[in-house]
Amino acid sequence: MRRNLPRRWACLILGGALLMPYMMAGVLVAGLWRGVSSDLLMPIQVGVFVAVLPVVAVTGLFLPVRALEVNAAQGLLGARVETPPRQARRSWQERRRTAAWFTLHLAVGGVVSGFTLAVAPFTVFTMALPFIGEPMPVLGLTAEPGWPSVLWAAAGVGALALLVAGAAGAGALLAALAPPLLGPTPAERLAAAEDHARTLAERNRLARELHDSVGHALSVVTLQAAAAGRVLDRDPATARTALAAIEQSARAALEDLDHVLGVLREDGRADARADGRADAGEGRRERRRKGDGEDGEDGRRAPQATLADLAALVAGSGAEVRQDVGDLSGVPAVVSREAYRILQEALTNAIRHGGGAVRLAAAVQGDDLRLEVSNPGGRDGGRRRRGGGRGVDGMRERVRLLRGDLRAGPDEDGWTVSVRLPLRPTP
Repeated sequence: MRRNLPRRWACLILGGALLMPYMMAGVLVAGLWRGVSSDLLMPIQVGVFVAVLPVVAVTGLFLPVRALEVNAAQGLLGARVETPPRQARRSWQERRRTAAWFTLHLAVGGVVSGFTLAVAPFTVFTMALPFIGEPMPVLGLTAEPGWPSVLWAAAGVGALALLVAGAAGAGALLAALAPPLLGPTPAERLAAAEDHARTLAERNRLARELHDSVGHALSVVTLQAAAAGRVLDRDPATARTALAAIEQSARAALEDLDHVLGVLREDGRADARADGRADAGEGRRERRRKGDGEDGEDGRRAPQATLADLAALVAGSGAEVRQDVGDLSGVPAVVSREAYRILQEALTNAIRHGGGAVRLAAAVQGDDLRLEVSNPGGRDGGRRRRGGGRGVDGMRERVRLLRGDLRAGPDEDGWTVSVRLPLRPTP
């Protein structure tokens, strides 16, 4: 309490200073109304003080004083006020809370400031009475030399002690009320939680795509490197083809990695700055919802792979894949992107853990997109993978988000991944 008292007292004085223009205007209006002269330098009328408080409350509804009051509460009162999120528009709930705090700060600060201006000189004057040695008028009375002047000095010290105690109590009251009145409103907390959830979901999506892309590239690199090593001496042309596939897969994985890291770095800088770019962030989220590509760190659009890139995916895998692909041009963009990643992960598992040719089927049946990837010799389903994997879990999460069905497990064909994705959103 002692450590915070000077700063809290300064906060109360600040409230009194902010109240002074209201008091001076009130005194001027009262003087014009009554036709009497007004003392604008020391407006101490109690009636004017009570009359201007509603005006303070109304101005607090519209003046942008929240940031100033939050800084004062944090820096001077020592209150732990959670910094409210920056909003494009002020809600009335926030306006009412800010107006209540603003009125309370100026009212309490005005009272404490007035008593400070009165009590401090009074204490100094009464303490000097015993040394003057002659009668002096004090508050309409006469302080005689001797013991009466000593009593007046004690009264001055007592008034100062009461002022300190009152200032300490007023500061503690404001410090206690600052967090609920100046902190985030329930609507602001909900909006911040929703924005945080969207950010986590976006980062989780990026992590899934990075896992699928890099995992597929490493599988292709491993397979093609082994093939190139076996035929390097007797079939250099095949070895060169395998090395070209390695280069293509590694470059694609590097581009995906650079893109994801660029997006994460940009999001991190935006979070650190918190400079009010909510509209731009909402625009990026709207583009994501509409199926557009993501903007990279340098501002260029990085298109996301869809089922239209399925042929390139199969060609770059280096594996023997028997395709049965129908017309996929009518598949919505969101479903097409997720279906591509599902097939990429399923093909990666087939290449890594299977033996022989891989069968890949994709076709539109009614209102659903049907996907199937199977390979003989893959009955372990990737369970031999060192350190465990999240391939099937990632596919299941994508399918669940699109409200589809997934079946992954051993059957008579080996290990089969079968997926149904609805083409239209379902309630």
